[in-house]
Amino acid sequence: MTENTTQDAAAPDVAADFTDELTPEQEDVLEALRDVVDPELGINVVDLGLVYGVDVDAERVATIDMTLTSAACPLTDVIEDQAREALEGIVTDFRINWVWLPPWGPESITEDGREQLRALGFNI
Repeated sequence: MTENTTQDAAAPDVAADFTDELTPEQEDVLEALRDVVDPELGINVVDLGLVYGVDVDAERVATIDMTLTSAACPLTDVIEDQAREALEGIVTDFRINWVWLPPWGPESITEDGREQLRALGFNI
C-alpha cells in the first residue's frame, strides 16, 4: 500500500547532491522516476530537481523525499499515480514523503532539465 506523508522538518540540503553515492537500487528508482513528468512544466521530476532523496530498504520499499514547484500544487495525485506506474516491478512498494523545506527553486534544475525547458521556450 502506497502511503504519502508531509514532512515539516527540513529535507536534506538540496545543494548537497544526494546522487553522489547511490546504491544500484536507488539508481533504479531514480531512473524510473525520470518517467514521472510534472504536469504543468512537462519535464520529469528528477531533472526539475524535485526529488530530494531516495531510500530503498531490505524489503525493496522505497521512500522518496520529494517536493513540488509550489506547496499549493493540486497535482500530487497525478504525480503519485505516475510514480506508481514508473516504479512497478522496480520496488515492492513506495511512499512519497512530501517535503517543503528547503523550498524548491530553479537552481535545483539539472542541466538536462534546463535544456528541456529552453527547448520549450523558457528563458533559463
